[in-house]
Amino acid sequence: MKRLSKKQMIIFAIGQLGWSMLSGIISAWLVTFYLPTKGDIDAGAIQYIVPGLAIGGFMTVLGLITALSRIFDAVTDPLIASLSDRSKNPRGRRIPFMQIAAIPLSIVTVLLFCAPIAEKSPWNIVWISVAIVLFYLFMTMYCTPYNALISEFGKTQEDRMFISTSISLTFFAGTLLAYTPFVFAGLIRGAVGFAWSYRICFIVLAVIACVCMLLPTFLLKEKEFVDTKPSEENVIRSLVSTFKNRDFTTFSLSDIMYWVGLTMFQTGLPFFVKVSMAFDEGLVMVFMGGMTVLSAVFYPFVTKLVKKFGKKKLVIAGFLGLAVCYAIAAVCSIEGICDGGAISWAFGIAIMIISALPMALLGIIPQSIVADVAEAEAVTTGQNREGMFFAARTFAMKFGQSLAMILFTSLAIMGTTQATESNDIVPSNIGLVVVAIVAAAFCVAGAIILVFYREKKVMKTIAKEGDEAFLKAIENEKDVGEKAE
Repeated sequence: MKRLSKKQMIIFAIGQLGWSMLSGIISAWLVTFYLPTKGDIDAGAIQYIVPGLAIGGFMTVLGLITALSRIFDAVTDPLIASLSDRSKNPRGRRIPFMQIAAIPLSIVTVLLFCAPIAEKSPWNIVWISVAIVLFYLFMTMYCTPYNALISEFGKTQEDRMFISTSISLTFFAGTLLAYTPFVFAGLIRGAVGFAWSYRICFIVLAVIACVCMLLPTFLLKEKEFVDTKPSEENVIRSLVSTFKNRDFTTFSLSDIMYWVGLTMFQTGLPFFVKVSMAFDEGLVMVFMGGMTVLSAVFYPFVTKLVKKFGKKKLVIAGFLGLAVCYAIAAVCSIEGICDGGAISWAFGIAIMIISALPMALLGIIPQSIVADVAEAEAVTTGQNREGMFFAARTFAMKFGQSLAMILFTSLAIMGTTQATESNDIVPSNIGLVVVAIVAAAFCVAGAIILVFYREKKVMKTIAKEGDEAFLKAIENEKDVGEKAE
């Protein structure tokens, strides 16, 4: 079978630019749009649903909707993965799913922000509930097959690392583009109103995203690059077999720790900037953009580092590097340390610089580890379940993110009284200190768990011509997991 050229790998990565834009819109704007603060309401925002902590005094209506949709999402992940793994479509197992999902995913993303009643109404709750379930369904239909292609298109370790690097860059680019309504919505708000100023931005982004998602499905012929026998296992057997894989289970537990730590910090970033460092909230984008750009600077060097040190060591180093950043955030959150001046800037710049390499390592390497484990499983058992492995990794990500949101909202408000009728989260300095320490602890835990991943065993199982440099990096290593047997 043919190998993808570098140009074709970049075309493949453009698909991730598309879906990361849509995912970023939901992550960045769903809460902002439907749970407006007092300042937003004064600017013309409409309350479409009951505000504040209306469910049991500790959860918003939107929080409940999102939680229930995530449960649905957890069920559809393995179902779509199994259908893709077992597909006998003559055009391939993955790309037909991606083509079907791209257009409805883009449309549903926009419709999610088009609640029909311009006031608080139960019909708006129904609208949002249906739309968000459909969003996650179509997102799974695109992303699970897409991620499975990382393993199938990546014929060698060099190819796999290039693909992982490319899609990580397009993911960050898509996420940043999702934040552009911060700028453009304000420019047109006077002409179209608060709600439509955002909707117009979302429509433009959704059209661009749709084109990006469809591009690889028309320009890449899956069957020219992949000749894989469909899996014969049903969804239950496939899911059980996936989690029986010891190395994948080890990686998944470590990955959950990573997503908890990362999401707690990302969710708290606006509050670290406003409360801990005493800066204006406009600098949130400066620090977020700074971390992203500095991280991207290291991307071209990650493959070279993997050839020298191996994947496991670098991911562990990434975990510990993030833990250091979180420790710095904890110190600057101590009341009286920062005052919005030079000391605040010193802390902010230190976090940006120190986080850059760990974010690059953790943004690229884990995807290639999942691809390695999935291929090793196929070599060992003869069952090609790449889709199920990446679906399981996605579940670990979603579980970690959901747990992080619960932890953040519980810990950040320590020492304060949260008004149940308000949408504004009011964090305290002590709460943010605890958030940063807990995030660091999860990262350290992730590093410890990953020590037991048997990298050498997996890499030897899938070794091909051209992988010599990657194998040499770990030839003198001893897998901790092997010694324990």
